[in-house]
Amino acid sequence: MIGFCCCTAAEYDRPGRGGTWNLLLNNSGVVAMHMVVTHHDTVIMFDQTSAGPSGFQLGGCDRRSDPTCWAHSVEYDIATNSIRPLVLKTDTWCSSGAFLSNGTLAQTGGHGDGARRIRYFRPCSNERCWWHESSETLADERWYATNQILPETDRMFVIGGINALTYEFVPKSSPHEGAFDMPFLHETRNRREENDNLYPFVHLMPDGNLFIFANRESILFDYNNNKVVKNFPRIPGDGARSYPSTGSSVMLPLTYEDGFSRVEMLICGGSASGAFEAARQGELYRALSTCGRIVLTDENPEWSIEEMPGPRLMNDMILLPTGDVLIINGARHGCAGWDHADDPVLHPYLYKPYREIGSRFSVLHRTNIARMYHSSAVLLPDGRVLVAGSNPNRHYQYDARFPTELRVEAFSPYYTDPFFDSKRALNVIVKFNHTHHGIHYGEEFVVQFDLSRRPGVIEFYAYAPPFATHSLSMGQRLLKLRCTSFTRQVGGRARARVVAPPSPIIAPSGYYMFTVVNGGVPSASKWVRFIQG
Repeated sequence: MIGFCCCTAAEYDRPGRGGTWNLLLNNSGVVAMHMVVTHHDTVIMFDQTSAGPSGFQLGGCDRRSDPTCWAHSVEYDIATNSIRPLVLKTDTWCSSGAFLSNGTLAQTGGHGDGARRIRYFRPCSNERCWWHESSETLADERWYATNQILPETDRMFVIGGINALTYEFVPKSSPHEGAFDMPFLHETRNRREENDNLYPFVHLMPDGNLFIFANRESILFDYNNNKVVKNFPRIPGDGARSYPSTGSSVMLPLTYEDGFSRVEMLICGGSASGAFEAARQGELYRALSTCGRIVLTDENPEWSIEEMPGPRLMNDMILLPTGDVLIINGARHGCAGWDHADDPVLHPYLYKPYREIGSRFSVLHRTNIARMYHSSAVLLPDGRVLVAGSNPNRHYQYDARFPTELRVEAFSPYYTDPFFDSKRALNVIVKFNHTHHGIHYGEEFVVQFDLSRRPGVIEFYAYAPPFATHSLSMGQRLLKLRCTSFTRQVGGRARARVVAPPSPIIAPSGYYMFTVVNGGVPSASKWVRFIQG
């Protein structure tokens, strides 16, 4: 049977399907303050070396006198549900990171001896990969900074941090290049609220500029010329959205249908005005319950405000392979910081961005584990969401009201239910010219998969896995790709030709999770790599 890439069908979403929770590990060894998924189907979790004894003791040393006897980073193997300890040499407390084109995690900053450090972790399949500390250092100390990978291969933009109202690049373009002053960070700084512009939200735009949001303000920034191209309107309402008020941001999926040119930003949650100072005095204000949404590429962009099902801060926002947004983790009162929040939100929210206002949110099934300060969540290739961490205490503490949390869970959205298996694309294979080590920009590649019944709407998505920490998903990106032909044989085997993104501005070079979505039901993802020709 010869068909088209998109065929008519209803979205297979049964009302009331709230997802399921599964406990994977009772002890991850370390708090997942930071978390990333690698193209070897492993997850790297790490926290801070200054937190003292963790939940995983290393061998060959005296734990009574040597603080390095305790692991503060682990590698989690998704298939075997097991962990492997990794040694960190410098403190990664509240640091940042991004993936390079070969899948290496480039990780920057932290606290104390780690504030100017640059570290690399190149994942492997033989358990012989470890953290590597570079001899090069950052120009400024970066604690609570943000990273964004740039279209230039393996170049990172690093911005902000406590007392670092600057940005810089890694690597440097010359030996004498330092940091660049950022007036926007001066303007958005609120000293009474512990700045309220730390961990700024940064997203790469399809025109090559950067969207940068801090506190309640946002700009379009030309990093090549150190120039603000555009000031966007202030997000309405009281309270801030960036750390320590700590809401979250996501760029809604980019699509080939408009040439990847339309960009819409969603920012949800945060703290009430004055929440940080109040928390220091023992009073915890109610969190914000609003989301702001703005089409950045409109001629005159304006924010549209929506109400979530409830107040929320310290929430993670994850783009699902369906194009929906999962809002998970966090609390209803307070702000980010040691013991500065209360009333955990146990129910995730699902946000369907293309429905009518008023029908976009649904409340999903709850977990029994509070995920407070220093928790994180990441999308796995099989479509589940890995949730770990939480430690609003200065050290590992298990008798606190909100204790150090080492349990690891998986949240399975509705589409993972076996009810949808008859619609799910199986045995997905991606084929391309094997004379090179990836798919070139603008190149067509072949996707083969099995369908047990007549196809619905067939769509193809590529997802850039982020560096997740403190409610940020740095580098997260979801692209809907163009299909030029689709054929399905009598036995159910399907073959499609799909076009790679047109440039590294649309999709920076590196590894992506590639997913076939049939009538709203995603397949398990396959790893693909987009590279320069």
